[in-house]
Amino acid sequence: MKRGWLGEAGRDARRLLRAYPSLLRVGMADMLAYRAEFLVWILSMNLPLVMMALWTAVAADGPVGRFGQRDFVAYYLGMLIVRILSGSWLVWELTMEIRRGILATRLLRPIHPLWAFSATQLAAVPMRVVVLSPLVVVLYWVAGARLPVHDPARLAILAASLVGAWLLLFLVMALIGMLAAYVESALSVFDLWLAAQSILSGFLVPLELMPAWVARLARMLPFRYILGFPVETLIGLESNATALRDLGVQWLFIASALLATIVLWRRALRRFAAFGG
Repeated sequence: MKRGWLGEAGRDARRLLRAYPSLLRVGMADMLAYRAEFLVWILSMNLPLVMMALWTAVAADGPVGRFGQRDFVAYYLGMLIVRILSGSWLVWELTMEIRRGILATRLLRPIHPLWAFSATQLAAVPMRVVVLSPLVVVLYWVAGARLPVHDPARLAILAASLVGAWLLLFLVMALIGMLAAYVESALSVFDLWLAAQSILSGFLVPLELMPAWVARLARMLPFRYILGFPVETLIGLESNATALRDLGVQWLFIASALLATIVLWRRALRRFAAFGG
């Protein structure tokens, strides 16, 4: 029985490895077909620039904590870069497919739907990098000495934190999207998530400038590990030792979210099928 299970898992893995490059190509083609909408999505993420203008004006009379004007510029440019790189639209896509019954078509295919969704999301990353390249140049000019360009250890931590940020948000969106099998307004749940994330991830205000209890709470919740932690690592607000510890916490959240996704997917799928999906 065990050998049979392992053999089946091996076949599934080989099938996925063969199919995933094709899924990425299809995702890239879709992204290019809807490039105008993609650029509008990029341009709509301007709130960090608004906050940057506000806080640099505040810091004109003197530093706020350890943040001077250039520090705020580096922070919010980093926040914009991380936000766009880790962004995902899975919750809207999954919710729509569950409500309209389109998910049933994906279930007939040999590849798990979440793998197909992930390929669609990842295919947009190269275009995001191209669009963000001017911001990276500006960030290097503002905070080049603090960026992990010449520190292989921190560069590796940063890369792992960016992968983790994308994966954690993807899994959270999968969890919330699957609620569409149970409730009418799953997107309202995601709106609540976004509201909490704006405050507890450092998106609006650096967490160290928040009241101490808010900063402590943020370190115990997943929001910071999607945005604040990668940004702090990028611009050198954390030591390597602290960043490595936070990286471990981030991946513990990912493991928990993955387990929750597996459990909820099976239950949501039974409900989806029971109601004619």
